[in-house]
This record gives sequence, structure tokens and C-alpha cells, in this order.
Amino acid sequence: MRFSGSALAGLALSLLPLAQASAEPPAEPRVIEVAGGPGKPGGEMVTLVSREKDTRLLTVYGYARLVGYSPDLTIQPDILRAVDVEDGRIFTFHIRQGHKWSDGSPFTAEDFRYWWEDVANNAELSPFGVPSALLVDGKEPEFEVVDEHTVRYAWPGPNPFFLPLLAAAAPLDIYRPAAYLKQFHKSYLSAEDLDAKVKTDQARDWVQLHFRRDRMYEADNPEMPTLQPWHTVTAPPNTRFVAERNAYFHRVDQNGQQLPYIDKVALDIVDSKLIPIKTGAGETTLQARGLAFSDYTFLLDSAERSGMETSLWRTARGAHLALYPNLNVKDAGWKALLRDARFRRALSMGVYRDEINQAMYYGLGIGGNNTVLPESPLYEPELRDAWAQFDPKAANDLLDEMGLTERNSDDIRLMPDGRPIEIVVETAGEDAEQTDLLQLIHDSWRQLGIKLFSRPMQREVLQNRIFSGETVMSIFYGVENGVPTADMPPTEFAPVEQIKFQWPAWGQFYETKGAAGEKPDMPSAERLMILFEQWSVSRTREERERIWHEMLQIHADQVFTIGLIAGVFQPVSHKATLKGVPEEAIFNWDPGAQFGMYLPDTFWFEK
Repeated sequence: MRFSGSALAGLALSLLPLAQASAEPPAEPRVIEVAGGPGKPGGEMVTLVSREKDTRLLTVYGYARLVGYSPDLTIQPDILRAVDVEDGRIFTFHIRQGHKWSDGSPFTAEDFRYWWEDVANNAELSPFGVPSALLVDGKEPEFEVVDEHTVRYAWPGPNPFFLPLLAAAAPLDIYRPAAYLKQFHKSYLSAEDLDAKVKTDQARDWVQLHFRRDRMYEADNPEMPTLQPWHTVTAPPNTRFVAERNAYFHRVDQNGQQLPYIDKVALDIVDSKLIPIKTGAGETTLQARGLAFSDYTFLLDSAERSGMETSLWRTARGAHLALYPNLNVKDAGWKALLRDARFRRALSMGVYRDEINQAMYYGLGIGGNNTVLPESPLYEPELRDAWAQFDPKAANDLLDEMGLTERNSDDIRLMPDGRPIEIVVETAGEDAEQTDLLQLIHDSWRQLGIKLFSRPMQREVLQNRIFSGETVMSIFYGVENGVPTADMPPTEFAPVEQIKFQWPAWGQFYETKGAAGEKPDMPSAERLMILFEQWSVSRTREERERIWHEMLQIHADQVFTIGLIAGVFQPVSHKATLKGVPEEAIFNWDPGAQFGMYLPDTFWFEK
């Protein structure tokens, strides 16, 4: 199987001298068909951020990847000219002839070799070995430099995780600017020169010296060359970070004009609470982070004075918010209840989603389970609706069937051990939205003879309580990727990560290879693990589709999480003069990289 670049590359290259003689894209650039016709070069784009570490958004929004997602969620070559895949386990990467880093140094197979041999397999820089994502059955790939523009990775078995990881918002970067980083690596310097650099840098040792410069994803080192459309020129600490266009960027438009169109990108650091106000005042060019659906009316009202246009993009989480029963809670009484699927189903049918949708999201959201959305090719309507219709009678019947028929003087059902069924839902306490939503659920659960309390706390405290089994139930964002294809890993639907609040101990067991946590001991969870392992060694898309569908069916039937409302809109504001920003799109971290999948290097200013 081969993924290759556009056949228009030769035509685009022939037009380059007419378009921008000073620029040097690769001999075979990636050609982008810019919607609405070619744009105009020039200008500065400003976006507001709340932290210094948000410089990484230059990497996220720039979305230059070895392979990347297109808006239809297929993976295609980007930085690479082509990718050959054999038997799902041998990946041959073809590098574009003449491709250069932002400092003009060649981008070649040497940059892949440097990372593999001198970083990933260097015991001092990588004491834990190569990233676990590159292991198949515990085995590393066989890495081979075929020639200056070709490298190959071969595993003994299939690795369907590989390409999606390379295409992620926070990608697995398996290359580095070798010519730059060799200046700080002990294999390429004399002991005297290395010691002098360590002392000048006031570093602990050469490892720290190298780490301080090897920050490709963070995009906060102006000296480090990049393959992204813009290169950072401002060093921290600072309150404004500026990035300038990469004169060697590998993409061009259909007329041969090299991208990006925009000359500079500026990230202005402000208090997160001020972002909606400053957006309404027109102090940004393109903004989504820091804005919520509740800001939409204000942004529309301020459009005339701000010069901003605001669109609504659907978020792509399986649920905007979901309830997470902790199946690994330490309390034996609560564990018995939460592990009974009838109890989880009753709680789900006791949520009046239509009321939540109307009261909080103007009826624009999508009710149902925490599962995939209609935009996913894996979507099945019945799975979003299973056990998710508001039906207090059916819910009460299930609770009675469980034997939970005793009630106290307040008409609250009693657990088998005599305690009232009073569920404390713990929240990260980051906004009033969760509190308001839980109040609505409190009212509908009261019809089931169940009382809900909410307890806000700091996110780190919440996570620690969940991981230790103290939390009975929590509320948090739903499945991050609600628009998967069969070729995307079903990681969020199997107990393989501790960070999943419904089964933290099972996820920890998988992540630590049994050294910590608990082995899954529910048949449905055990089946999910088997299916996840089958997907991990799958060779065909048909096989992966079958596995995905069974996993989604198990989730819908077992109600491991209680989805509330999905598809809540994300306001996206931009200057009216900024063109190329989609009016309708999905707003998601991975896949999508928020703006990244829509290629901001193709955005341009009308004036």
C-alpha cells in the first residue's frame, strides 16, 4: 500500500519563480488546493494564550507532520513525499528531494538516524529505552537508512498504531535537526568542548544541555530549526511570542505560491478570564481557546466594533461532559452497586438530557451516550441511544429488580448495607457549567430515589482521589475522539490507561505491565482487552472495523460511562479580513489539532 503526494507537484514547482523567487520549497512540494482560490501573502496573525507553554500551539496549529489527517479523517503524506506499507508492519518513508529545515540545512535520512541512534537508543538521553509506542510485543523495529531520502521501519508483527501516532496533535516525532543538535551531543564533541558548553549553559551535565535545546514540540527555542510553517524568534520568559514564516516550508498552493501566506504569528499571553473580553474588543486575529459557548452572544453583539466574525464549530468529543462511575472504588458496597450494569443503566435513563440540552445549550447539542458521533464512519444511531432515553419508570423497575426497594424517611433508596444511596459526584471545579448541569441531574435522579451531591476540588486532587479509589463518581469531559475511523486506535474504549476515570486501576495494571493496579475482573472488561489486543495485531481495515463495532456495542450495553450532551458548539472568532477559516468544521484535539487539520498556513488577509 502506498500513500503519495499530489501529481500537481511538478506544475507547482514550474510556477515557483513567478510566485516567490526567494523561497526554496522542496523540489517536490506538497500542493494544497486552497479553497476559494489562491490567497495573498503578508500580514501578522495574533492569537491569545494564557501560559508560556502555549508556544506549543505553533506546532499544533502549524500541523506539519510526517503524515497527517485531512478533514475527511484519512491519513496522507505531508512532510513525507510518500509512505509504503507492507503487511501492516514494514513502513518505508520517502523524503522530499531538496527539503530543508527553517535554517536552510538539508532534511534527510540523517535526521531520522540521529534521533533513532543518538537519542532514542542513547542510554543517557533515553534511560527507559525507545518510546513504548514503537514496541510491538516488546520488540523494537528494525531501523534502516535505505538512502539519503529513504528510511524504513520494520516490526516482526503489524503496528497499526504507528501512522496515527505520527499524525497526532502532539505527535511522536521520530526525527530531529541533526546538524543543530550534534553541537550539544557528547558523541560529536571533544570532552573539552563539551565541558565548556555545559559550564557556559550552567547545565548539570551534557544531558541537560541537550534537553534544553531538543524542544521541537514546545517550539520555544528560537535557535532550533523547524519544519513547521512558522519559526519561533522569541525566547522565554516573555509575554509575547513571535514566529516568522519558514522560507523553506514544503507546501505550496495550486498556483505555486509557497505557503504560509501569513508572514508572522504572535501569541499574546493574557489572563484566561480576559480572553472573551479581549476577543470582543478585537485584540486578536484568530481565537477559539479561552472561548466557551456561553460567550457566543457577547461575541456576536460586539462584532461591529471588534471587526470579528464568529462561527460555531461542533466539538468532536463523544460527550461534552460525562459521568464516570468508578468501577475500582475501594468501598465494597459502592463497588457492588457500580459494577452492576442494571444500576448504571438506571442512572443513565434517569438523566433528562433534553432538559439539559435546552436549558444549557439552546437545544443545539446531541443527547445520548459517550460514544462516537454521526461524523464517524463507525457511527450507529442505536448505540448512542441505548439506555439513554429519559425513562424514570424503566429506571425504577431496574433498581427494584436489583432488590433496592427499601427507602428511608426522605424517600431515598437504601443500599444493601442500609446506607442511603447518596452519590457524591466529584468535579474539577473549573467552571460553573458542571455545577449547573449536576443540579439538573440531581432533580431527575430524585425521581429514582437517589440523591446527588457535588463536590468541587482541584483537578490534581480529583485525579489522585480517583486513582486511589476514594471517588465514587466524577464528572469530566467525554471520549476525546468522537469521530474515529477503524484505522484509529480504540485506546479510549479499553481499560489500558489509568487516566480513564471509570477504570483507573485496570488502566494502571496495563500501563505498568502488572506491576501496579488491578487486573480487569469483569467479563465485559476482559472482552474489551481481548478485542484491543486483536486490533493491535490487525492487518486489514475490515478486521479493525469488526473489532471497533464490537467494542462500541459493549460500551453502549454496559454503560461504563454516562454520556450527557455531545456536539456542544465551540465559538471560533476571526478578523473579517482573515480568509480561509472554515465556517463549519469540527473542533477537536486529536484527531484535528484544533485548527491544525484545516491548515492555517493557507489562511490569508484580504487587505
